Amino acid sequence: MQFGAHESISGGVFNAITRGQTATCDTIQIFNKSNNQWRAKKLTQEEIDKYLARIEDTGVTVACSHSSYLINIGSPDDALGEKSRNSLQEEVERCNRLEIPNLVFHPGSHVGSGEEPGMDRVADRCNRVLADVKDNTVALCLETTAGQGSNLGYTFEQIAYMLDRIEDKDHVGVCLDTCHIFAAGYPIIDPKDYKKTMKTFNDVIGIDKLKIIHVNDSKTEFGSKKDRHEHIGEGHIGLDGFRNFVNDRRLKKVPFILETPKEDDLEEDVENLKKLRSLVNGK
Repeated sequence: MQFGAHESISGGVFNAITRGQTATCDTIQIFNKSNNQWRAKKLTQEEIDKYLARIEDTGVTVACSHSSYLINIGSPDDALGEKSRNSLQEEVERCNRLEIPNLVFHPGSHVGSGEEPGMDRVADRCNRVLADVKDNTVALCLETTAGQGSNLGYTFEQIAYMLDRIEDKDHVGVCLDTCHIFAAGYPIIDPKDYKKTMKTFNDVIGIDKLKIIHVNDSKTEFGSKKDRHEHIGEGHIGLDGFRNFVNDRRLKKVPFILETPKEDDLEEDVENLKKLRSLVNGK
């Protein structure tokens, strides 16, 4: 299994690889541009070459990029929706240049316009992005959400609805976030509950669509509908829930990525990854 964490690109995308190595990651997730600005700093060929060389030198791969938090391709506002679509396309293009196989994004919010119309807009804008990016090798991965506000994607059925309407089946997938599905009301702690939840996932979406797992404990209780990440084993999911995931043979090729709080020394990443690895084989 591959375990890793989201690492900062501060000072250049190549620095994320070094941070990943320091944090004992096998693989990492990055932002491929500033996550809180629309404008993206141009990627130079020199920076890309340095980034690819560092991957080769360290053996730390990049499993996925996470899109900007500003993007809302489910928005009923035409101007924001189009701005979001353009930004998502730019991020797909940057992932192609950086040879990152997956771009994780939140399906977005319908902002009171209704869930089905919102999901239709998500699928339509994804179709336009995938049609417009030539020679694309990147999979758009819809992330499961916690159910906060008018956010879309908090049930497996909603994720499946959007996937079904995206035409380029070879370049779409799913990112499952443990904190989010727990907060949304999917039980994962008891082994029997975990098996039932994952059977539902497989029946509704398909395990073959699962590209990335975000491994985050939850600060809030089961079914809270709140997205609050906690360190592994220190939240309401606890170690038992993560033991189920890391010992599921069907997931052995799916990268496990932490998105938990940390300081610049990355000691929290080291500790969380140590905990996850210690759970493998039912320890």
